[in-house]
Amino acid sequence: MEWFLTVGQRIPKKDAPLKATGNALYIQDLRLPGMLHGKILYSRYPHAKILNIDTSKAERLPGVKAVMTGSFASALRIGFMKDNPPLKSGKVCSMRDEVAAVAATTPEIADEALGLIDVQYEELSAVFDPIEAMKEGAPLIHEELGSNILKLPWRFIAGDVEQAKKDAAYIVENTYTTPWVTHCCLGTSGCIAAFDINNDLTMYSNTQIPSLAQKDYVDALGALGLKNKKVRVVQSFIGGAFGSKLDTYSYEYIAMLLAFKTRKPVKIVFSREEEFFATSPRQCTITRISQGCTREGALTFREMEMILDNGAYTSWGATTPSVMMLPISSLYKVPSIKYTAQCVYTNNTYSQAMRGYGNPQATFAIESSLDQLAEIAGIDPLEFRRKNANEPGEITPQGFRITTCGLKDCMDEVASRLDWTGKRGRNKGRGVGMASLIHVGGGARVYKSDGCGTIIKMDDFGKVDVFTGATDMGQGSETVIAQMVAETLGVGIEDVTVINNDTDACPWDVGAHASRTTFVAGNAALGAARKIRDHLLEIAAKVLDENPENLDIKKGAIFSTKDKEKNIAIGKILRSAHYSAHGKMMMADYFYDPPNENFDRDFKGNLSVSYAYGTHGVEVEVDRETGQVTVLKYIAAHDVGRAINPMLLEGQIYGAGLMGLGYALGEKMIFEKGKLRNGNFLDYKLLTAKDVPPVEAVIVETIDKDGPFGAKGIGEPGLVPTAPAIANAIYDAVGVRITDLPITAEKVLKALKEKEKRT
Repeated sequence: MEWFLTVGQRIPKKDAPLKATGNALYIQDLRLPGMLHGKILYSRYPHAKILNIDTSKAERLPGVKAVMTGSFASALRIGFMKDNPPLKSGKVCSMRDEVAAVAATTPEIADEALGLIDVQYEELSAVFDPIEAMKEGAPLIHEELGSNILKLPWRFIAGDVEQAKKDAAYIVENTYTTPWVTHCCLGTSGCIAAFDINNDLTMYSNTQIPSLAQKDYVDALGALGLKNKKVRVVQSFIGGAFGSKLDTYSYEYIAMLLAFKTRKPVKIVFSREEEFFATSPRQCTITRISQGCTREGALTFREMEMILDNGAYTSWGATTPSVMMLPISSLYKVPSIKYTAQCVYTNNTYSQAMRGYGNPQATFAIESSLDQLAEIAGIDPLEFRRKNANEPGEITPQGFRITTCGLKDCMDEVASRLDWTGKRGRNKGRGVGMASLIHVGGGARVYKSDGCGTIIKMDDFGKVDVFTGATDMGQGSETVIAQMVAETLGVGIEDVTVINNDTDACPWDVGAHASRTTFVAGNAALGAARKIRDHLLEIAAKVLDENPENLDIKKGAIFSTKDKEKNIAIGKILRSAHYSAHGKMMMADYFYDPPNENFDRDFKGNLSVSYAYGTHGVEVEVDRETGQVTVLKYIAAHDVGRAINPMLLEGQIYGAGLMGLGYALGEKMIFEKGKLRNGNFLDYKLLTAKDVPPVEAVIVETIDKDGPFGAKGIGEPGLVPTAPAIANAIYDAVGVRITDLPITAEKVLKALKEKEKRT
């Protein structure tokens, strides 16, 4: 295998010293001269008419500079379907609805002012169950639409499912449910909005989509009558995102409106309580699945129907059915597929993207069902999966062109490290289980563009500045990009600085999502670095009197591969470039937009240039007296293309796997008539350090031809198969199958007692 100086090395994150020493500036740390503090008043009811809002007392409070209601900028609408006004007027549709906002000189005064605002409501009938919301006569969330069912065509059909059912020797059918869960970022959401004297806007934000957010803010200014104004987005350090900052939220526009009204910078930062109830969680789902196979175990069909609680408004959570199609159509070789999904408005909170973006919900049903099917077919679940595993060169029913695929290798690694043959099937309180995944690994053309731009500047002394549109939200993208650039230009990692936080300086990028940054931003950085490299070799060839094809760059020097005596320091070449006949600056730009495809009207198309695969395996112990599940061992094997930085890659797998454990075993947002009842870290059952089992991250390299240095994206896949792997292991341990997440001790114990009654 090819050896590199920086690529493939275990290099610490470049921003680690700033974060470890407390010098990294998060949104909570930022202060601007004359800055005011904004606070938001939320609804008291999940569904109600707003009869009157009296703000007079709040306005008279010393220190209050502005009080705002929905009557200000009433034309402004946000969200995927533009159905969400930042400040509500007329009626509220959920408990998180923003009905008024205050800007004051201190956060304490702003809080006090909220208590002085008098809102009179007329409560309306509400609906919180998506199935009930679909029924005739259910309260309408948006009366103008005439229905609570979103008119989005989530439907995919391939092959002949009805004939495949007739041909199947074995069929299983079951229903699986998943709950609302939230991102639990350590850093809460926030922004500062500031207008200059020309009404140009600067937004300081912890968004993960600076270029797309910039467009949203420009559109909002247009709604305020401020057309053709400039918007600059400056990113602070991001204390976690996981998809929570893939859209723009009401609080950002409220800060903007308050800043415009007061002519002062306005900062809004969420409390922990707000972070729980006023940001958008992973969508909850109800899934009916049916799968069949031949007597030999070859899958013949997969049929799935899903109902998703959309909540009161529409954000990117409503698009998760498109990503759910990915495993439904293309995880394993399944010739006949039928899939339908319905997103339903309710008076609950509305949903957002979260790591895996619908894939974990779909894969929980698929991989749990697959174990059931293997059992009735009398085939070991490992062998059943290997028989149906995807392979390189395959074209899936949805039109995905599979290039590299290490799925079988991942299965074999898990089986070996778990001692699958020795431990499987004991059913004595301990058991093993596995589940696999497919995810986009080479970008994902969700928008018309999936591109990213890079500009590279090299100074006279070999120091490199990389200006990239790619967002680093803690995953280490700036380190990985720096490694690729350093490798290409023959300099040290310490010589490369990555600038990625200011739309005034950085090129366009579609955002940090879909596990795309290493692949797409990496290819963009490589394109620019190769241009710089070519410039350097061209100049060096003249100085050294050597053919450029015979030159290489490493460790800060350009040298001939044919004659060791011919070499020169990069710095000398850089400085001489200014004094050549026409002069030259070492700058280059490159925009990489991968050759993937938007779906056609039938949801077919090669969504990603490459696909990531993996298999997770767990060993669990189940206490029959209490139902308590203990994870004894966790193996996560991933096909990553090439590991650019194995240490950071392992960190991604550890972090995602532990997120998956929380999703599987404890996390659930508990809503009672639309009100969140466990919106804090005490009552929301998040894993702690004491709950972490032994985790082994296994890297399977397949060296993808289209990836930068052969890499694939890996940010999301690590939590996708966790829940079904655990559910399958529990079944192996005690013979009960839990189909409703999270898998709590109470559910396991109840299932064990029901099993005893049947026997």
